[in-house]
Amino acid sequence: MNDSDISAWFIGRLPADWSTAAAPEVTVDREEITVIVDLAPPVLEGDVDDAARAEGADGRIRRFREDTREQRMEIARVAEHRFERKVSWGARIGDRTALFTHLTVPTMTRLRQPERQVLDTLIAAGVARSRADALAWCVRLVGEHADDWLTRLRAAIDDIERIRAEGPDAA
Repeated sequence: MNDSDISAWFIGRLPADWSTAAAPEVTVDREEITVIVDLAPPVLEGDVDDAARAEGADGRIRRFREDTREQRMEIARVAEHRFERKVSWGARIGDRTALFTHLTVPTMTRLRQPERQVLDTLIAAGVARSRADALAWCVRLVGEHADDWLTRLRAAIDDIERIRAEGPDAA
């Protein structure tokens, strides 16, 4: 089952009143499926500043988390059995996103001295507390600056999976 099938399953399964007109954002990797629901911003009376809007958004997200917990757990239980991956949840209002649950997965890598020196420089500069934090920081940085390229690469992988599925059954 490919990522778009999994995304479609969640879009069809989630209650319509959970989100705005935007479909939930469903991100899939080998270990985890993350579902981020877009919520309508709260209606605030009068002239309010950005801090008040942020507090209103945070309150709406917390209420959504509490009010939907049982339903989210049931959907996750079915999805985890069906897709053999953990399900994580989050909500977004505008530019404020909160992840309720998500996995941290250990990753083993072998680095040569120049690569370790990059990580150690980030630690010495106070950017990261450990090599693991520094490596995560580097991955986020690359992800931000290579988003277009990574998007095209993921689309190519989806095409390969689709073409492979059209071929003869390997079993």
